[in-house]
Formats: sequence, C-alpha cells, structure tokens
Amino acid sequence: MKEAAHIKLIPDQIQDVAEKVHAGKRLSFEDGMFLMTSPDLLNIGSLADSVRRKWNENHVYFIQNTHLNYTNVCYLDCKLCAFGVKPENSSSYSLSLKQLEEKFMDLRGKGFTELHIVGGVNPRLPFSYYEDMLALAKKHNPGIHIQAFTAVEIHYLAKVSRIPEEEVLQRLQAAGLGSILGGGAEIFDPEIRGIISGHKTDAGHWFHIHRTAHQLGMPSNASILYGHIEKPEHVVDHFLRLRALQDETNGFHAFFGFAFQPENTTLAGEFNIHQTSTGWYDLKILAVARLMLDNFPHIRAFWMLIGKKLAQISLQFGVDDLDGTVMEEQIVHAAGNQSSHMVPKQWFIDMIKESGNIPAERDTLYRILQTY
Repeated sequence: MKEAAHIKLIPDQIQDVAEKVHAGKRLSFEDGMFLMTSPDLLNIGSLADSVRRKWNENHVYFIQNTHLNYTNVCYLDCKLCAFGVKPENSSSYSLSLKQLEEKFMDLRGKGFTELHIVGGVNPRLPFSYYEDMLALAKKHNPGIHIQAFTAVEIHYLAKVSRIPEEEVLQRLQAAGLGSILGGGAEIFDPEIRGIISGHKTDAGHWFHIHRTAHQLGMPSNASILYGHIEKPEHVVDHFLRLRALQDETNGFHAFFGFAFQPENTTLAGEFNIHQTSTGWYDLKILAVARLMLDNFPHIRAFWMLIGKKLAQISLQFGVDDLDGTVMEEQIVHAAGNQSSHMVPKQWFIDMIKESGNIPAERDTLYRILQTY
C-alpha cells in the first residue's frame, strides 16, 4: 500500500511543477530536486518540450563550424581530462603561428561560419601568440565568427601574462575574438569541483570572467560536466547559479551538457567509473536544464558526446540546438569517444525534419541564415 501511495504522488508533483511552468513562475531548488530525482522522465520531457516551443516554436538550430585545439600542453592535471599533457610527453604539441596560418588558409571557402578555438593551459605561450592567432584567423577568414577560450584559459592567460582579466578580454576582442566558450564550468559546488578538477579556475573566477565578457559585449555559453561523482543537489545548484548570472547580464546564448568521458582519465580510476552516462540521465539533464534555466533562450545537445541518435531524441526533451558540423576535434576523442569528427550539413537537415521540426542554419549569434 505504501508503494502504491508513493507512485500515486508522482503525477501530482509533476502537475504542481507544470502549473508553475505554464504560469511563468520560477522553479525553486526543491522543484529542481524533485525533477532530478523523479523517474517520470517522459512527463518531464513533455513539459520541457512545451517550454522549448515557447522559446523557439518548432525551429531547431545547427551551425557549420570547425574546431581548433591549438595545444594539448597543460599543467593543471585535472583528473577529469585525458587531453592535456606535460611538455615532455611524446604526444605533446603546440601549433606554431605558421602551422595555424596554414590551417586558417585551408578553411577558406568551405562554408564555416564559426571557428571554435580551445586548448590546454600552456604557460610557455606568450600573450602575443593568442593575439596573433586570432588576427591570422580573421585575416584569412574575415567573415568568420571566432568563439574561443574558456574562462579557465582566460584566467590563467591573465595570471601568466600578469595582465588584468578585463584587459586580456579587451585585447583579444580587438584581435578578433567574438565570444568566449562555455567550457570549464564543470560543477560549481566547491567540494566536488575540488575533487574532479583540483586547482582549476574556481567558480567565482568563472563567473567573473563571463560577467566581464558580457559587459564588453561578448556573449558566451554555459555548460555542466555530469556523469561522474555529482549528486542531484549539485546539478540543481549549478543551474541556479547560471540562472542568477543570466538575470544580471543576459549574456548567455545557450546551455549545453558535457557527458563525462571516463576513458584514460585519473578520475575514472579513482572512483571506479567505467562507463559514460546513461541515455536516461543525458535526457534528464537536458530536460531539467530547459525547465530550470527559464532565462536561457537555447538548450543545446552536443551530439559528439551523447551520440547522434540520442541527440535527435533530445529534440523532444527541451533541446532546440544540435550544435555544429565540427571538424578536427581532439579533446573529447582523447577520452575514448569514438564518434565521428565531423558530420555533414545534410545530416542535421534530415534528422531535424524527421523529428517534425524546421531545420534552421544559424550563425554564432543565433541569427538564422537559412531554413529548410
């Protein structure tokens, strides 16, 4: 009888949350905890889908973009990462400006509207390297939007160069930076963050850099790393902190989740993590994000991490953006991910149409370039 009573309560609680959502009332921490722990994924997904349609009707976005990982040298030793290595490692690399220019020249005329640049924290690279890299990219691709560098990279670049973070952002912006990346957020809870990423940039600095970028007119995205040792309360707290900054600056365009890739990471060995997150949890994170982040215009599924098929299903769970074509990505693949490095534009068009939505090719700022 107790079990039956418990089961009967779940629809009532979902209904309570649904009434709040439809009335435009903000969900609380307690609401978020209920959503993260409820087994009723389909009703949660349906509610998230209704919010998606309010924001974006039946448009689903994608972009033609390419990734550049300019160095894998990193001294942070994050337990969650399989990409960064020390300079003495035989697999270490840092692309020279000449090599970078060759890559930028090769991008011309291929339809990319966004260049996504991210790398390790390499103290041996001078500040001028970053300015020159951006200038070369714009020289050979003047119309491309450069979305580059996480708050972690900005923080340590400022620290090593002994330049204030605001000045770092201003100088990079002058060199061609259009927006900064949402990575490095991981989990904001200090205890969990300390375990999984050690002395990486703390949450306070992450927020400060994004706030500063927004004040300078540079938008950004936001993310979460999940599927490791976090608990529901850490996820909900993460969402609430992001929502608060968005209230203040309105500078975030999109939220997306990084599913932890355990292979070749120290964290997986220490905590006996041998598998990636389940499809159930992937969809739960995205759906609850759509419901909690009521001031974020877009929720994005990173197909490279959750797979193309599940990314398509996520379009019924609050997601309105399937990210981009991607080319030459190395960070995710260093952790054992076996997905393709690139998918053609037609894949997005076909998958979105099959889901009953309208494919909308966008630029970085979510201006629609073409619908199909």
